[in-house]
Amino acid sequence: MFCEKAIELIRELHRASDGQLPAFNEDGIRQVLEEMKALYEQNQADVNEAKSGHSELIPTIKIRHCSLLRNRRCIVAYLYDRLLRIRALRWEYGSVLPNVVRFHMSAEEVRCLKDYGEFEIDDGTTILLKKNSQHFLPRWKCEQLIRQGILEHVLS
Repeated sequence: MFCEKAIELIRELHRASDGQLPAFNEDGIRQVLEEMKALYEQNQADVNEAKSGHSELIPTIKIRHCSLLRNRRCIVAYLYDRLLRIRALRWEYGSVLPNVVRFHMSAEEVRCLKDYGEFEIDDGTTILLKKNSQHFLPRWKCEQLIRQGILEHVLS
């Protein structure tokens, strides 16, 4: 059924008590995005057919479009709720979060294996990557450097 994974993300946050940050569900987000991509591609194909006279496809297109919108709302709600929880934790603990809290955030600890120099992240922040330095970075920002052998994941 449509939107089940997205609704499960919302339920997961609802089950966590206030003040707690559940682990970032990267797999759940990925599954919802994959479902959205599949729905979009199916809609594109059906829209092209509907333009050529198959008007019986219009209700199906509308249902898929509503599912796309609902998935988008659920992902935004999931991310926004996490943002509010992280903001509250930052106010409570300051700039250094306890390991228990950091464990549930999406950033992963990486260690630099080689002197690389400055590494600029999408938001314009630059990080100096020196041999044996450790950093908390989102996986998607450092995956290329991990493949190149410059960084490695640190498992605690």
